[in-house]
Amino acid sequence: MGLDLDYDEGQTPLDDDEKEGLLIPSITTRGELDEFEQLDVEKAIEWLLSRKLNITKILTEKFVKDLHKKMFGEIWMWAGEFRKTDKNIGVDKFMIGMELKNLLDDCNYWIEKKVFSEDEIAVRLSHRMVSIHPFANGNGRHSRLMADILVTKGFGKTYFTWGSVSLTKQSEARTKYLAALRDADRNDYISLIEFSRL
Repeated sequence: MGLDLDYDEGQTPLDDDEKEGLLIPSITTRGELDEFEQLDVEKAIEWLLSRKLNITKILTEKFVKDLHKKMFGEIWMWAGEFRKTDKNIGVDKFMIGMELKNLLDDCNYWIEKKVFSEDEIAVRLSHRMVSIHPFANGNGRHSRLMADILVTKGFGKTYFTWGSVSLTKQSEARTKYLAALRDADRNDYISLIEFSRL
């Protein structure tokens, strides 16, 4: 039967070759995929809780890829690998590595020079990572978890709440989140920072 997915606003469609990377052939709908991915994400969070991490380790390409693999590695064959196709969002597939390096370097600079508050640094990291869109799927959840890891393991603060609900399904919180992302696209991070602590 194959994987038949409906996409909500803000979700990036998968190409046929990316769908073929599905490791669980019994998954055929968006709802089933979301459930399996959520279980994988929860396992990744448990893995993170037991790890000692610092800013130097977090802000590396290796960690970015390893985290994605931990989050989606039981679902997608290509988890932890940069996407090989261009999407309706994100940089050109050949620019992903360079743009990610620029982001991680910028983030280190923001921290070192105290350019922004700690929350804003983590939120900017998340937003720019979504803009780069390094992976075929899971970029929003991955980028929010990266921000959570930076703010907790790096800065010793509490996790972000991100509206206190799942943002993968269409909801009022998702609509607010997407509006806050659009504001951040215009370099106005106030709504996104506020939403991260709702």
